Amino acid sequence: MTSVRLPGMVVESEGEGPPVIMLHGLGGTSNSFQPLLAPLAGFRIVRPDLPGAGRSPPPPQQITVALLVQAVADAAAHLGVNRAHVVGHSFGTLIAQHIAVRHPERVASLTLFGPILEPQDAARERLRERAAIARHEGMSTVADQLTQSALSGATANDNPVAVAFVRESHMRQDAEGFARSCEALAQAERADHRLIDCPTLIVTGDEDAVGPASIAHELADRIGGAKTVVLHRCGHWTPIEKSRECGTLLSDFLRGIPI
Repeated sequence: MTSVRLPGMVVESEGEGPPVIMLHGLGGTSNSFQPLLAPLAGFRIVRPDLPGAGRSPPPPQQITVALLVQAVADAAAHLGVNRAHVVGHSFGTLIAQHIAVRHPERVASLTLFGPILEPQDAARERLRERAAIARHEGMSTVADQLTQSALSGATANDNPVAVAFVRESHMRQDAEGFARSCEALAQAERADHRLIDCPTLIVTGDEDAVGPASIAHELADRIGGAKTVVLHRCGHWTPIEKSRECGTLLSDFLRGIPI
């Protein structure tokens, strides 16, 4: 595994084979996909810490979906990745959808874990409030809130390692970078799904309040031929809560699509 420091962004790149770009969500980093790597043997895995998240500092300008899309495109070009499978979780799914619209020639497939169409008005307000909490109270308060609300009951009761991961992932974020990422999602608009024409897999949990099954099915209706899987006793952190199932689904899906 190689950590590549690009202007404004740190990217993990490892393996040989068809490229897979993996985009984390709010409060996540490149490590959000660590449990899925073993099933992806034979692929080249590219995992950025998006600007403002993890080891990547907030950019000097405002964080927007357009900025994140361009940052991923620039990183791919720097690494010599001309066409890739694109995998997203949560906010990363919305970024992935916009990449598929803006750069269709670069996207061989989409896999969307805990998918987002666009925030509803109430969710936009919650995101702005979360940004304020991060700035004024710190990431430990955010971590405690989201650990309680984003995971399934089964995960909270039976999987303390997953709970610890989600809490630690949030606590290690730069508060300002996280706040600005919240504001970027609060302003985000849905992608033009009429322009997405690639194989698509959508995976969510039956207890996911952010990317519920209803959103997954609506998104599948908007993207022709998309396949939807709803995982039992799973919340919003799909790759962490159901890593074995997600790894198998992702591996089987990608191995059936040539680049």
